[in-house]
Amino acid sequence: MFDNRATRKIIFFIAIALIGLQLNACSEDRANQAELILSQMTLEEKIGQVIQADIASVTPAEVKEYNLGSILNGGNSAPGGGKSAAWQDWVALADAYWLASTDTSDGGLGIPAIWGTDAVHGHNNLQSATIFPHNIGLGATGDTDLLERIGAVTAHEVRATGLDWVFAPTVAVARDYRWGRTYESYSENPQLVSDLGAALVLGLQGKPGSETFLGDKKTIATAKHFVGDGGTQYGIDKGDTIVTEQELRDIHAYPYKQAFKNDVQTVMASFSSVNGTKMHESKTYLTGLLRDEMNFKGFVIGDWNGHAEIPGCTATNCPDALLAGVDMYMAPESWKGIYESLKSQVESGAVPMARLDEAVLRILQTKLNAGVFEAGLPSKRPATQQQSLGSAEHRDVAREAVRKSLVLLKNNNNTLPVKPGSNVLVVGAAANSMKDQTGGWTLSWQGNNNSNEEFETGETIYEGLETAITQSGGTISWSKDGRYQQKPDTEPDIETDMAPDIAIVVFGEEPYAEFHGDRMDLIYEFEGDPNLAILKQLKAKGIPVISVFISGRPLWVNSHINLSDSFVAAWLPGTEAGGIADVLIADANGKPRFDFVGKLPFAWPVGATGELVRKDAGTTFQFGYGLNYGDDVQVATLPVSEILKKPEEIFSGEIIAKGKAVDPLEFYLGDLTNSNTPAPMLNLTSLGGSLVSEGTDYQAQEDSRKLSWVNANRAEASARLARPFDLTQIEDYERLTLSLTLKVSATGDDNIILGMACGEGCLSALNMSSTLSDLPRNQWNKLAIPLACFVNKGLDPTKVEVPLFVQAKQGWELSLHQASLSNAKTEELTDCPQ
Repeated sequence: MFDNRATRKIIFFIAIALIGLQLNACSEDRANQAELILSQMTLEEKIGQVIQADIASVTPAEVKEYNLGSILNGGNSAPGGGKSAAWQDWVALADAYWLASTDTSDGGLGIPAIWGTDAVHGHNNLQSATIFPHNIGLGATGDTDLLERIGAVTAHEVRATGLDWVFAPTVAVARDYRWGRTYESYSENPQLVSDLGAALVLGLQGKPGSETFLGDKKTIATAKHFVGDGGTQYGIDKGDTIVTEQELRDIHAYPYKQAFKNDVQTVMASFSSVNGTKMHESKTYLTGLLRDEMNFKGFVIGDWNGHAEIPGCTATNCPDALLAGVDMYMAPESWKGIYESLKSQVESGAVPMARLDEAVLRILQTKLNAGVFEAGLPSKRPATQQQSLGSAEHRDVAREAVRKSLVLLKNNNNTLPVKPGSNVLVVGAAANSMKDQTGGWTLSWQGNNNSNEEFETGETIYEGLETAITQSGGTISWSKDGRYQQKPDTEPDIETDMAPDIAIVVFGEEPYAEFHGDRMDLIYEFEGDPNLAILKQLKAKGIPVISVFISGRPLWVNSHINLSDSFVAAWLPGTEAGGIADVLIADANGKPRFDFVGKLPFAWPVGATGELVRKDAGTTFQFGYGLNYGDDVQVATLPVSEILKKPEEIFSGEIIAKGKAVDPLEFYLGDLTNSNTPAPMLNLTSLGGSLVSEGTDYQAQEDSRKLSWVNANRAEASARLARPFDLTQIEDYERLTLSLTLKVSATGDDNIILGMACGEGCLSALNMSSTLSDLPRNQWNKLAIPLACFVNKGLDPTKVEVPLFVQAKQGWELSLHQASLSNAKTEELTDCPQ
């Protein structure tokens, strides 16, 4: 007689043999095979299949021990633990995980793990890969054939490193450009998002039913983030999308329909909420809408520890996500805790075995569809070829995408194309910066620390222009700040050196990704800021100006457009920026080499204060706008309001008055669910319910804000500026103090922290527990804390973004009437809290 271990392995190998004999088996056959495999799995193997761990936090040996179903490389993860790795290292690690997951020496079935990666604009974690324009630029092309070819190139290059699965396309319909992920959206238009997203799915996976579907050069695709991520209130990352059910279906769910028709294999749940409910806990949407109504057949992957943001959950304990419809936890470093807690919950009956089996079946079915059981060792697969990365053929597709993505907003007096033989001055650091043109999700998560030398393929905007201009008989020079020179060995002097025939000024946003890219407004620059100063300087000399704007979203640049003879929206073009020169620079006969074909995928904000202006306002740059060389359009001067002032011209030191933030600051509530929920009104609650804000009385009815921390999760209230502020500009800076009028009603067991922040990784936090506990209860008090206390704790006073935040946990009740930075009297000063 066989023991159980031997019996189930024999049955498993029979199933695998059947797979090998039925490579073109129908979905019903594969479903039967999945059920046969499931019937032989232990509880531990089932638990492992529904968990995905990050390569920075799991070893091949642990993948084997825990039978993990998947691994991923996060935006900052590469083989070897560095920022990037060579092709050989990617393939070697893929081999190691595959060998570990398929090892049966311990009696396990050896189900292959699949490796997922955020290849959102090409295989963007690799230095030698082809990097395409971000989705917003692809939206401007409106070209489904191009998108399908881009998907095919991306899949080919991902498979070239031995990986199986791509977390793309993003089919969010971005509605508020303040969202830091706007560039991941193809358009504000659901139909365009649907068309382009579906085309990319075809390119990544192949056509369902065809011989190439999920073949050697194809990958598993992911439609994300389900659902409503592009509609969050105020454009806040992980925020709340407040919509009617019909709006949700007509706008945000709409692009998924065609992706499902193209048999996209996986869906990623959104970090965000809909009408106050986190998507990771929403059975209404992850099961009701997604499966019962939209008939999605694949499996749902969570987002990066997205389950941890469900109220009542932690990163290591969250049955709610699985019960709601998440089939695989993305638990990058928390995977082991999720494994243990979920195993205990299934054993106790808290999580029904039927629900676990359902999730495992979906994952097995996808693996069967993708052929991973018979694919073999990654390094031995036909598509695992280093020469596929950044090949000339692939780069040609990317260069075409750049050409087609450019949108011409203005071309007064036919300034473009640049005539042959011209002496051209290219201005701006962005013109010679690979990081600026590739943006976030490139080599690293935020993409903001990449040098040109780290890119093994592609060319900068300047390099592309240099080739095209010299080929047409012209001359070219580069200036970072707009000063120009006649000879390279002399100090440039704008007053005396020979003026160029024309200037191409390249400027725009610094790289960013989710969360860090969120904005409080759409104003790019104020009067006196660097790029406006350069444009004014050139125009004052009578030099024709072509502006090339690099951005992940439309921004308020009316002043810049007014100072430009031609203005081109170039988005985030990726590595093949020579495509910009293809369109801007004429051939030797003075004819355009390529015309502008790009159209705005989003309306451009032209309101006087940066707000979006829609069609009923009669403005120029609406969705679908875009000039070409055949158009004879003279763009009139756009409105520029005098009320646009820099924060330092507005911020007087007043932070809170009568419980509300003082202009230009805004008040926010935050907890583990979302740290950036605007709270302009007094009576609001943080998205996760951890912090309650209410109006309360000091000298008049509801002239103050009461903050109550109501559970064990740390939560924060803060007042923030849209841009960094230099406190040293305030008169008598050395004597500045943070003055507070407050009342303590109750204290908690945990510390209460008061602080200021000055950007990522730059903050100063003071433990106020003792100071506030010593105050008499339910009485209004005044405190004055010297600014030096915060500076001594690490605050950089020249770039303060958050002049006040308060963090605490359950038990604390604190009311705020007033807060300001001012010169307090000596007798009011409080010693620095210890």
